[in-house]
Amino acid sequence: MKKWIVILLTVAIVGGAAFVYYSRNANAEPLEIGAAAPDFTTSGALAGQEFQFSLTDKLKDGPVVLYFFPKVFTEGCTIEANMFADATAEFNAAGATVIGMSGDDIEGLKKFSVSECRDKFAVARADEQIIEAYQVRMAPGLAMTNRTSYVIDQAGKIVFVHSAMKPQGHVAGTLAKVKALSKS
Repeated sequence: MKKWIVILLTVAIVGGAAFVYYSRNANAEPLEIGAAAPDFTTSGALAGQEFQFSLTDKLKDGPVVLYFFPKVFTEGCTIEANMFADATAEFNAAGATVIGMSGDDIEGLKKFSVSECRDKFAVARADEQIIEAYQVRMAPGLAMTNRTSYVIDQAGKIVFVHSAMKPQGHVAGTLAKVKALSKS
């Protein structure tokens, strides 16, 4: 009997350690403030309409708030999208563009852009290269991102980072930063 308990405890400890190791590696630290934002072009949706989104092109208009979220139509992601939608006018007044990023397919993003983003801001597809470049992979082998928000200035530098799985704090932090940028 003791032998089985030892075996089960060993399996639990090794399994737990492996999970922590892989989770930490997958959910790497976000890019640091001052880092160059990786450039990309991807498919996006605004008000249910598909379009091509280019970070370089959008930065010509002003700073970009790039917020990564795990999955469309989940509770936390819906709350966060609603919060960004409510604050869109303030972001626009500060000269910033908000873009939600997810590993979801474009059809899901089209629907989400209408119902949860309320046609106020775009959401775009984060493919494998984007997920890796921005260090936002939720878990090994998944095309899901963790919840990380970046503010990228017009020079293409990351000037603000907020990484937390709760949706609260992302809008307030990014909005405060873009308002500070608009005053400088």
